[in-house]
Amino acid sequence: MADHLTKGMARNIYYGGSFTFLLLLFGLSFHTLRELPERDYRETMTEAVATGKEVWENNDCIGCHSLMGEGAYYAPELANVFDRRGGGDERAFRGFLQGWMSVQPLAAPARRKMPQFNLTAEEIDALAAFLIWTSRINDNNWPPNIEG
Repeated sequence: MADHLTKGMARNIYYGGSFTFLLLLFGLSFHTLRELPERDYRETMTEAVATGKEVWENNDCIGCHSLMGEGAYYAPELANVFDRRGGGDERAFRGFLQGWMSVQPLAAPARRKMPQFNLTAEEIDALAAFLIWTSRINDNNWPPNIEG
């Protein structure tokens, strides 16, 4: 090899490296698509779940809470709130959420306060449906602790 790098050598290194990493990108993308499980959430997504997602977004819940690790960390993670507070019973969870939302903000000293959003019972039920739906997504056991 020459003592110095010529223009042609630099060009060959650039094109060769670019081509190699492009092949690597396509190969890894293909591998990822092959390894991902088949998922069709449209089968399980109901009108109530879609409405609950709309309630979630319109009230900026993600501004304080996180959902599957995304969002703010001011308030608890809600990906597993159905498991924590409903124990797998949808009816119990809906009752819990109705009660919880109606007593906000709590007057507990030295505690972060959730605002009162004045949601209707139908909106809270839809939000419960959305949170139940998200709890059933395989998120690799996120969050790592039960209390989020």
